[in-house]
Amino acid sequence: MSQTSSMKLLGARNMSCIVERMEWNNKMDLIAYGTEKGEVVIQRLNWQKIVTFPTPGEDVRVRSLSWQMDETLLAVGYSNGKVALLDAESETIISGLIYEDDIKKVYFSKAINSQENLGTYTCNAKDKHRRFLPKLQPLTNIDPCLKTLDQKSFPKGSPCFLVVIMRSGKVHLLLLGALQAGSIDLTQHILHPEQFDVYDVRLNGDFNAIYALLRDGQELKMLHFHNQVLQECMAPMLELATHCAHILETKNYINDTQQCLTEAWETVQLEMDNKLTKYANSQPYGLISAHFLELHVFGFATFEVEEFLFETLSEKGFKKIANSVDLSLSNLQGLVFKQLNGSAVNMFYFLNTIAGFGRMSHFFESLISPDVANEAMRACGAFVLKVHELQRTIDTLVYDMKLFHAWMIFTILRLSHQEIPDDLVLTEEENIAMADFLCSMEPELDDRSDEEDDVEPLSDTPPPARSKFNLERVGQYLDNAYLTQPYTRDPSQLWEEMVAENECLNECKLFVPHDKNLSLVQQRDKMFNAIDAVFHKPTESISGSFKLSSAVICNDLPPMEPGEGLEDRELVTCSYYVNEASRSDMLACTISWQEAMILEVSRAGDGLVRCTRIQLEPGMFSSAHEDFYNLRFVDLQFYNESSLSILAQSTSAVSGMRPHSFFIQFSLSAARNQCTQHQMGPLVKLKDATVTHSIHDVVDGATFKGLDGLCDMLAVSGSRKVATVLSDRKRKMTIFEMEIEEEEDDTEMSQASFLEISKESVLAGVAESEKPDA
Repeated sequence: MSQTSSMKLLGARNMSCIVERMEWNNKMDLIAYGTEKGEVVIQRLNWQKIVTFPTPGEDVRVRSLSWQMDETLLAVGYSNGKVALLDAESETIISGLIYEDDIKKVYFSKAINSQENLGTYTCNAKDKHRRFLPKLQPLTNIDPCLKTLDQKSFPKGSPCFLVVIMRSGKVHLLLLGALQAGSIDLTQHILHPEQFDVYDVRLNGDFNAIYALLRDGQELKMLHFHNQVLQECMAPMLELATHCAHILETKNYINDTQQCLTEAWETVQLEMDNKLTKYANSQPYGLISAHFLELHVFGFATFEVEEFLFETLSEKGFKKIANSVDLSLSNLQGLVFKQLNGSAVNMFYFLNTIAGFGRMSHFFESLISPDVANEAMRACGAFVLKVHELQRTIDTLVYDMKLFHAWMIFTILRLSHQEIPDDLVLTEEENIAMADFLCSMEPELDDRSDEEDDVEPLSDTPPPARSKFNLERVGQYLDNAYLTQPYTRDPSQLWEEMVAENECLNECKLFVPHDKNLSLVQQRDKMFNAIDAVFHKPTESISGSFKLSSAVICNDLPPMEPGEGLEDRELVTCSYYVNEASRSDMLACTISWQEAMILEVSRAGDGLVRCTRIQLEPGMFSSAHEDFYNLRFVDLQFYNESSLSILAQSTSAVSGMRPHSFFIQFSLSAARNQCTQHQMGPLVKLKDATVTHSIHDVVDGATFKGLDGLCDMLAVSGSRKVATVLSDRKRKMTIFEMEIEEEEDDTEMSQASFLEISKESVLAGVAESEKPDA
């Protein structure tokens, strides 16, 4: 066996934690690893830590890591069913998904390169909305601590699928990380659901089929599912997914604005509660309105009111409260007029576009229901009307509060016999408005007839909730309950009169409904539910289009017995690679501790699958070194389309010697002559139609490198030309540089000398790790 590849030790370090998962970035020198505490750490090749993302909960484990192709976006699957999209560049959590079950694996597919033009339909208007819609202003008021996983914009990168595999056998496909592009339950396609386990599920290179590697009873199977909708509707799906991402971003922006509105409103209530509302609550019901009206109309103040104005409030104290309330109300006006109204208009634009797509039945018939899209657009229009209604209510409150503040300052100055500025003198219209405002603070109790026996006496009924200076007229919109004081009809609005008098107009689907009994929160939830219904159809269409076209039986597995772990009796680890040059999908998996199978499924339409079955044990005529006997698989990954990286361990050792591991670089091109060809069909039994070959018998097929100690995990990147192994119970990380041209003096380096260099590098790495990070 000749040295077909070489490795250079870059360094090793003892980590301060147990590393459970690790993954190299395809383009940049970034490696991400998950710890036993549920944290995700991203660091560079030179060991510099970039960012550490905390665990999403207590006792949560990291199940899977996957980098988006050529991007800084990392998908993380957790044991509590959460999937987080992390951005290493901005060091932020982009978005998150929550599922009901433990996650097996998450990964990004390769970039989608579909046709941009399909007949008369052109999908090249990815960001055309930027020409017509103003950019939404940033929300600087929201508390960063209140940010959740789903409150930031979605990533803008190469279009691809995010695949989420659950341990229960359910698989979810998300296009651009936003559009639910179908799902499949693998337990519906097996014979023995009581003995089931899923190992991996992968999209093929043409994005019209999936491969599922799973256990069905005592058989290791690879199921091939074809999907006609994915094959025919990729370009319309990309267009719909782009708008879905914009809609989700707008939904998150509306939620953030709602949070800012609540914070600003709580500030208004806090300032009013400090003095004014506290005093009002201390007086019997009805006296505050009566005393203030008496002071306003006749200029006479009772002893309690005068004491409150001069001892509790004072002119300076009230001016301070008035300025704070005016500032908070001004923030409230800006949030509704700019942020909330702008986001509602954006949402209406995107939904209107999707409704227009629904009319192009030739392209979007299986993805969009026009009636559902129109109903979502009407719900969004109702939300726009509710925003305008809230805006007018806030404007009225701002006017009343400014009038009330001016009157209070005027009254304090008049009672204290101070000079009154001319701008504080109210006009006749302002005096009438002030009287109406004071009357509405404490409405009169409803009269009850004493003749009705079934009605309790008036004295036993509690008084109505005290009005906080008419603040509840705005506050009711921010509660998830029906409005207690609906917006009064404006007599100058002729359209409202026409709708009220004409039942046909009121029930016509062409007009946007205006429900005056709903709060802003209820109207928002109603709109969100209607939007979610729009994206149900693509999920149903794609999910129903999965058809099982072939079942490949790879090997037999030991039976699953209750109470016993499979870790000590079987090993099934796999890797997947899309070979664009040969238009094939490559799958490598271990079928036992000493054997592995490499499948190459053609996508050229001929339905051929090539199978290469290898084992670590030397063959009958092999002349392998004694160190290479008694090896077993630990991990394997595709290095590139022509090489497979294997991590192996020695199973028996001479007395007094510590077992160690080997890194094996296996040449797939050299082993291609050993493969067998099969025709894909409803059932293919590879275990009886293949021959196992020793990797030692493949000429120029395998290169062995000895590693110090027992290694547990492997991570390689052919594009970055690096390999990383974990040893010493997953606490020591060793990084190698691959494809190094060795000098002549190094070609005959013995195994012992290589291990000595490794030990020296490990000691140097340990000393370096003790230094504080810059």
